[in-house]
Amino acid sequence: MLEPLMQVLALMGIALLGLLVWAAFSPFETLGWWAGWFGDEIYHDERPSDGLVRSIRPNAKCYIIFMSGIGRVSGETLSYREAEFLRTLAKALPEAVVIDDVFPYSVNNLALTGQPFFARIWRWALRRKRDGPALAGNIINIRNAFQVLISADSRYGPIYNQAMAEVLLHGLLRYDYPVDSDIPVFVVGYSGACQMAVGATTYLAEWIKAPIYILSLGGVFASDAGLLAAEHIYHFYGKADWVYHLSLVAPRRWPIFATSEWNRAKRQGKVTELYIGPMGHTGRGGYLDPKATLPDGARYVDRTVEAMAAVVSDILSKQETTLQDYRPHVPPYLPKPDAPPLPAAAE
Repeated sequence: MLEPLMQVLALMGIALLGLLVWAAFSPFETLGWWAGWFGDEIYHDERPSDGLVRSIRPNAKCYIIFMSGIGRVSGETLSYREAEFLRTLAKALPEAVVIDDVFPYSVNNLALTGQPFFARIWRWALRRKRDGPALAGNIINIRNAFQVLISADSRYGPIYNQAMAEVLLHGLLRYDYPVDSDIPVFVVGYSGACQMAVGATTYLAEWIKAPIYILSLGGVFASDAGLLAAEHIYHFYGKADWVYHLSLVAPRRWPIFATSEWNRAKRQGKVTELYIGPMGHTGRGGYLDPKATLPDGARYVDRTVEAMAAVVSDILSKQETTLQDYRPHVPPYLPKPDAPPLPAAAE
């Protein structure tokens, strides 16, 4: 009886040791970028527009950059849920340029499947993620989660976040963004990518004149200087989403650290938290689910887009951005879990 148990414990120990070694070597990509080992090139895949997403609009009123969760391997989404969300968002905001080909887990936007040394491993992992066993494909998620931790780290984060800011600026310029204009930029950070969005804003705000707004969709992020550099951060969350609570692991998000960037941003009125419904974090029943519906028949993805588009539209129309402004957009059967039902909108 003891021998099989010891074998299992030995395998678990080897796996844990492997993760620790992997984590220890994760910052080398960031340090290599800083040392100039990878050159100055920022990569991108030539992907044609579908007429909605990645479409250059001559009279655009805003630019929206979507940064995906930790399941991606490149700037191209392989999720039909994400694709539906982006198309629906582009339809809801026809005067916005929606950019989705940024890979937030690479310092130079290079896809994992295009890396010079480990491309075969990531292609194998991607096949496993698609065809199974899914557990093997989760090494992509683990690798990208380590990048999130690097971005949040006080030692390596400033380097990684500066690289990511260059990737975002490069993405804006590819879609004819005028850097000397006052056209606002909205960075949508989904899940762990919100940390990259917050971190990069610190530097991107120095390079463009327009305000930068962070739209956190179930976002996981630490207390970072980017929270103060951003014009405002809107944090959308659902009742069944437990992942976004992982941000509380970061000590400087705790109320006792009154001088942290997070708590200072809250005191300055830069943070608005918006409950948008019963959604979970991802997959079925998640924010981007085009099949799950609310009692009124609206799809989860439609309600997520509605809430996000309402914020963007209100900012563009220079309306006051308070929670009261958005209550008419949230049906009365979707109150905040710990709050009384919302009053009916005035006629």
